[in-house]
Amino acid sequence: MTGRSGSPFEPRSERVTKANTTTFPSAIADHVVRGRAAANVLLVVGASLFIALAAQIAVPLPFTPVPMTMQPLAVLLIGVVLGSNRGAATAMLYLLEGFSGLPVFAQGHGGAVWAMAATAGFLWSYPLAAWVAGRFSELNWGATTLRAVAGMLAALAVIYIGGWSWLSILSTPAAAFAAGVAPFLLADIVKVAIAAALLPYAHRLIHSIHR
Repeated sequence: MTGRSGSPFEPRSERVTKANTTTFPSAIADHVVRGRAAANVLLVVGASLFIALAAQIAVPLPFTPVPMTMQPLAVLLIGVVLGSNRGAATAMLYLLEGFSGLPVFAQGHGGAVWAMAATAGFLWSYPLAAWVAGRFSELNWGATTLRAVAGMLAALAVIYIGGWSWLSILSTPAAAFAAGVAPFLLADIVKVAIAAALLPYAHRLIHSIHR
């Protein structure tokens, strides 16, 4: 006799297997969204506000038009937790909010002008970066520290490539690297590594709940 997931009638080996393959996105889908469109929308809207709040943690640097912010880390975490599609949708909503004039970008900025500003390449890369982070999460890469770091660094690379490419158009590739990559690379890698190192512990917590 087969019961529902986690029921006493389900073989223990089957429950353990399901627990070991549970990811953040699947847990969100099963316990938060549960097929409800309204919950899906509220989740994406709330997550976009999380990115907006992270953007306000910004440190202007005198030698570059790109401030140091918590935006990239927030985008990656949203992708990891919500998954590829919801993560990308959240990032796209965040851009729509900012380009429409809401003060959600770094230092309270907003407006259509930021779609072509020096930081535009970073902004436009967020949906793809969130999708990449979410896809790795859906593949259960967050279960081990090494794979979690690799997955989040791959998504971070998407942001850097987008920002560097746009700055290269506005200046030169070397100047773009000096202004948009070099000042932030070490700090972002450290932040991502710390966040990714915590993911396996969070995964184990999810697994214990699903057993």
